[in-house]
Amino acid sequence: MAQGTAPAAAGGGGGGVYSAPAAVATTPPGTPRGAAPPPPPPSAGHYAVELYFDPALENQVLKAWNALARRQLSSRLIDTASRPHLPLLHLPAAALPDPLRLAPALRALASRIDPLPLALSSLASPPSSLDAGVLFLSPTPSAALLGLHAQLCELLRKDAGLEVPDGFRPDNWVPRCAVAVDVPRGRMAEAFCVLRELKLLPVSGYGMDIALVEVAPTVREVVSYPLGGSGGPGAD
Repeated sequence: MAQGTAPAAAGGGGGGVYSAPAAVATTPPGTPRGAAPPPPPPSAGHYAVELYFDPALENQVLKAWNALARRQLSSRLIDTASRPHLPLLHLPAAALPDPLRLAPALRALASRIDPLPLALSSLASPPSSLDAGVLFLSPTPSAALLGLHAQLCELLRKDAGLEVPDGFRPDNWVPRCAVAVDVPRGRMAEAFCVLRELKLLPVSGYGMDIALVEVAPTVREVVSYPLGGSGGPGAD
């Protein structure tokens, strides 16, 4: 069974990574001792293929996450143990009962692509998501980045027999790095100002790893492979 590299601990910029307090398990009144918790709803999770950044670029994005969290504008990305990334693909959990079936295709793709230059150059929020409080950093859509995504879609279609969702098909995909997903209604302008005051953009770096993660609702890395096929724990 293919295994990926262990998740790297995210280094923090701007005074370190904001950490949410540990969750405390509680039992509702009247629950019999030892009763199992109710299962999560079937639609609660999905899988994502993500492009991770080099440590320096990751830390720059973490500065944005931390700044928004300190102002109580957004902390969900931190709370769910996510890492800064570009989402290359989302798949509903029901479409992927065995996520490790993707491991060979992801490892093959990573082995033949060198670390990918990236330039995050703008801050935006899609008009359709303003009420949901979404903010993201947009990378310059280079031929190398678009080519990586197109190869991923083709590999998953041919090798894993998966249909790519409409929003992630090569002719529809818009690369973006989330910095907030839950800004309260009425505080979007404040969030924009906080991020602009950081003067992070433009910022450059590299895409270094392709990872498959489960989001349900916290993020759990399933496998991760370094671009360039540098081997290590990701090999069989």
